[in-house]
Amino acid sequence: MTVLEELPTAAGDRERRRTELARFLKACRARVTPEDVGLPPGLRRRTPGLRREEVAQLAGVGVTWYTWLEQGRPINASEQVLLAVSRALRLDGTERQHLFRLAGMSPSPLAQPAPPELSPSIQVILDSLAPLPAAVSNTRFDVLSFNRPYRSLFGTDRMRPAGGVFFNSLWCMLAAPSCCNPCENPEETLPRMVAVLRAAYGKHVGEPAWEEHVQRLSARSELFRELWARQEVSPPKTLLRMFRHPELGVMRLNATYLTMPGVPECYIVVYVPKSPEDRELVERLNSLPPGGWSHTCAL
Repeated sequence: MTVLEELPTAAGDRERRRTELARFLKACRARVTPEDVGLPPGLRRRTPGLRREEVAQLAGVGVTWYTWLEQGRPINASEQVLLAVSRALRLDGTERQHLFRLAGMSPSPLAQPAPPELSPSIQVILDSLAPLPAAVSNTRFDVLSFNRPYRSLFGTDRMRPAGGVFFNSLWCMLAAPSCCNPCENPEETLPRMVAVLRAAYGKHVGEPAWEEHVQRLSARSELFRELWARQEVSPPKTLLRMFRHPELGVMRLNATYLTMPGVPECYIVVYVPKSPEDRELVERLNSLPPGGWSHTCAL
């Protein structure tokens, strides 16, 4: 087993983190019943949840070692062992990341949370923003949810996950032929989008999903390879986007990004018309059915 290097911190910080780790493990252990993990309930349990020896058995580690871990003692833990403990305690992705950080380790790619589940209220918010096109996107530019005018703007009705893959607006900008690409100012838009992707990538280097995403974009687009090689980084921020619609023509919209507390690395992007003329086009866009392009932004 490869033991991960402990992140550099002051001695006091390490002690506080070990204390928090002990409290976190105890709380998680108390939430899991023997029935949850296929163990007999047993008799005379003084406290709720699993016993320490049961967690150790499920994780395949020594009882003494796990006891020391839960007591906050200064011991080393490997990636594999922490993942085993997280499985025994039935931790979700966010809890696994928290466990790794409390243990003083960089979160493993295997400890990353699953794609976020958006509250139904998010869709209500997006729909209420009409006629302004709006969507929820992550820092990879996967589109997780959207409203009607956004769907019409991109001219495709397939923006839900297909085979576990989301519609991706950056892929759309890079892959659609120039005759049918909704992006009218790619020379300004694409460098900024790739810089946002590069900044987010720094948090996920080595993660299979991110590496595959970058490789796929690189294989598809020479322009992406050139922009990626620049090593430019940027946070999501307001950007003038020019879209060309087959029926309405060109409209100028300011892409404005709103953070979403509780949904990491995701944001709501709202396209705000730059002028009254653009506002009129957006209102007409809201009344159009999706489609109209001869080429859609397929995967």
